[in-house]
Amino acid sequence: MAGLVEGKVALVTGAGSGIGEAAARAFAREGARVVVSDIDDAKGNAVCEAIRDAGSEANFFLADVSDEDAVSGLVAYSVEAFGRLDCALNNAGMTGPMAPLHEMDLAQWRRTLDVNLTGVFLCMKHEIPLMQQQGAGAIVNMASGSGLIATPALAAYCASKHGVLGITKTAAVENAATGVRINAILPGSTDTPALRSSMELSPQVEKMILRSLPGGRLGKAEEIAEAAVWLCSDRASFVSGESMLVDGATVAR
Repeated sequence: MAGLVEGKVALVTGAGSGIGEAAARAFAREGARVVVSDIDDAKGNAVCEAIRDAGSEANFFLADVSDEDAVSGLVAYSVEAFGRLDCALNNAGMTGPMAPLHEMDLAQWRRTLDVNLTGVFLCMKHEIPLMQQQGAGAIVNMASGSGLIATPALAAYCASKHGVLGITKTAAVENAATGVRINAILPGSTDTPALRSSMELSPQVEKMILRSLPGGRLGKAEEIAEAAVWLCSDRASFVSGESMLVDGATVAR
């Protein structure tokens, strides 16, 4: 049977580990040729190697999504490598500093927004015109449940993810007649190296996260990846401007 994105070209940022890695592998497994991007050369190339070993095509491109020249180069490379760009998962992000808002360092605040919000903006800025020229394309932006609710001690992260939802909806409306669909995924607490590190650093954070899970478990990166692939597939052809919670009913509690 053909995969959900058979014959398509998919770009995944922040694909060196966690949800991004799971998504890159899922796109490949479902038939796409994949451009893997990350700021970590070794991790990104390792993901590509694993995809190739499984019999699919993948190329790596080093890029910091907060740098417009890097993002422009990444999108151009996708076309150079595979001839087009059908799907994009703008996943690269960071948690940022943990502190009450009034104690937060301005430089850390700016860096978090630069990566999480400006990074998504820059990716869309360069992906959308290409997809418009093709007459079709699907973009998924990685937000968070923190895009809907307050997250104490993570004001910069929370603000950035609220912003991602705003620009996702705006771009979706702007492109409703162009053939380019734009959606966001809002994962709940997901078992990734980044989350594990945060939990290990602070018992208080670990307790807060575990108390928030009505299902009693963390999400799996692969579960978030499946939602991203579906949103980029033709089966989601009338889905645009959606903010899809994939969180085991965490926000609904």
